[in-house]
Amino acid sequence: MTYEEALKYRKALDEVIATLSDEDAGEKANLFRPWKSGEAYEVGDKRTDDGVLYRCLQAHTSQDTWQPHNTPGLWAKVLNPDPEVIPVWEQPDSTNPYMKGDKVHYPTADDPVYESLVDNNVWSPETYPAGWQKLLTEE
Repeated sequence: MTYEEALKYRKALDEVIATLSDEDAGEKANLFRPWKSGEAYEVGDKRTDDGVLYRCLQAHTSQDTWQPHNTPGLWAKVLNPDPEVIPVWEQPDSTNPYMKGDKVHYPTADDPVYESLVDNNVWSPETYPAGWQKLLTEE
C-alpha cells in the first residue's frame, strides 16, 4: 500500500467513526486520532488525550496549551466510554451530564451501583438522591 492509499483509507475511517455515538465511540476509542496542536476541530469531533476520549464542543484550531483535559469549554470528557464497565461516579460538567439509565459506582468502585433516573444529571447520588436509584445487584 502506498502512503497516498493509506491516507485515503484513514480519511474514510475518520468519516465513518465520526458518526459513532459516545457509547459506540468509547468501545472503539483506539480508532480515534490523538489530539494534536495546530489542528482544526469541528463540533462533535472526538479525539483521545492521554488515553481518554473527548468530544469537541466548539469549533476551533487547537493550540499547545489547549489540550482537552485543560479546556472544558472546548472539550467534554466522555464519562463512560465503555458500556461494559460501570464507572465510578465523577463530577460531570453541564457539557457531559449523566443521562437517564446511566449507571455508576458511588462513591468508590467498591461501593453500590446507582442508576440515574433523570437526563442531564450533574449531581451525585448523595447530593440529589431523588435523581438516582440504588441498585441491589449490578446489572
